[in-house]
Amino acid sequence: MTKKTETQGEPSQRVIKKYPNRRLYDTRTSNYITLSEIKQLVMDTELFSVVDAKTSEDLTRSILLQIILEEESNGSPMFTIPVLSNIIRFYGHAMQGLMGGYLEKNMQTLMEMQVPLVPGVMGAPMFQQMQEQMQKQAEQFMGTFGLKR
Repeated sequence: MTKKTETQGEPSQRVIKKYPNRRLYDTRTSNYITLSEIKQLVMDTELFSVVDAKTSEDLTRSILLQIILEEESNGSPMFTIPVLSNIIRFYGHAMQGLMGGYLEKNMQTLMEMQVPLVPGVMGAPMFQQMQEQMQKQAEQFMGTFGLKR
């Protein structure tokens, strides 16, 4: 949600309203949309937020987590059980804020490298080397807090 559609110098943010019946309403197009359409907004780097239609509470994070959950259950998950377990262990830990920043920084680095999202496009040896390097870095990071894989 970083794409900037300029309107007088400021990014235009698309607002999606979530109604009690779990329907999602796109206020820009005046249509109901699905989670897969919200996923497409993410893929298109469209700036948007999801708000509760009644309370105006920001629900964007929970909708994004719902999309991740669907993606994880559709075949080839990105997060292994050890990775998810370690993430859970960081909740309530003194280093919780650091972990979020660490993950965000690494994801941003990958996006800045413009790494193709299809492993075969980059070439298997290079992709494998990148995976191994990231795994070593993660293990070192987790080890500093007494967390093991």
